[in-house]
Amino acid sequence: MTDRDTFLPVSAQSSVGTFVEQARRSEELGYDAVWLPETWGRNAAVTLTSIAEHTETVDLGTSIMPIYSRSPALVGQTAATLQEVSDGRFRLGLGPSGPIVIENWHGVEYGNPLKRTRETVDVVKQVLTGEEVEYEGEYFDLSGFRLRCAPPDPVPPVEVAGMGPKAVELAGRFADGWHALLFTEEGLEERLADLHRGVDLGERDPDDVRVTLSLTCCALADSERARELVRQHTAFYVGGMGTFYRDSLARQGHEETANDVYDAWQAGDREAAMDAIDDDLLDALAVAGTPEEAREAIARFEAVPGVDAVSVSFPRGADSEDVTATIDALAPN
Repeated sequence: MTDRDTFLPVSAQSSVGTFVEQARRSEELGYDAVWLPETWGRNAAVTLTSIAEHTETVDLGTSIMPIYSRSPALVGQTAATLQEVSDGRFRLGLGPSGPIVIENWHGVEYGNPLKRTRETVDVVKQVLTGEEVEYEGEYFDLSGFRLRCAPPDPVPPVEVAGMGPKAVELAGRFADGWHALLFTEEGLEERLADLHRGVDLGERDPDDVRVTLSLTCCALADSERARELVRQHTAFYVGGMGTFYRDSLARQGHEETANDVYDAWQAGDREAAMDAIDDDLLDALAVAGTPEEAREAIARFEAVPGVDAVSVSFPRGADSEDVTATIDALAPN
């Protein structure tokens, strides 16, 4: 059975307490995990610590924590600490993010994200064993680092995000899970083939690599509003967040639309960018409509073979009432 998770909003919330309440609501309604992104808002580790103190059973994780804004050793320390404060419920989701975030906002060169992701995961996994870390890579050389506290038990899984074929293949080779975002069912199936190739190359058990699909959802009585919010969110990611989402959509057979959305958004024509996403594509990428329509739509994605969990994400323009309504409408219980 496919798990159903909550992906807490990427948009600004009124307080850390708002995230806590959304997580508690998710736990009460039977969601399996709560994921928190780290973009340019609140610190994910601090916020998850607060959530951990106010929840009891739901898994907690980062999706994703950028690998360029912390050293791998610090990421390992953070994961060990969050595993402790959550009583073993933590899952670490990592990813390279993109040049807009990393270079413009963190002032760090965005180079060779695949290699850097691989080395970060290698170091983090060594840190979490509690043994002394000896590592020599292209980006990181460590010698003598060792956790001063007891290593986490159980060791939290280290999962990665990726969109391109090679990134997903590498996830299958070395990570404990893959986080997917902005995929049609057909596009997801293509990338799952890359994941399985990586699993084979790494001589691993496919059951050891968990697949989580983050799915933009909005379930409201006002179906038109729900669809408008999701359309705007999709246009923002394809048109405004660098070229990775545009390229991913193009690889899925929608190159003309991807370029139209990107060009219009870059030209400042937000309406044209949104209009370029027709209803069929919107429904292929996301879940938007009345609660009844949304429940039918999310079931299609959960039925894709190889998907272990679908994470209910929210459009960036959704307010707290929209988020709560969607959490309630798509509750697994």
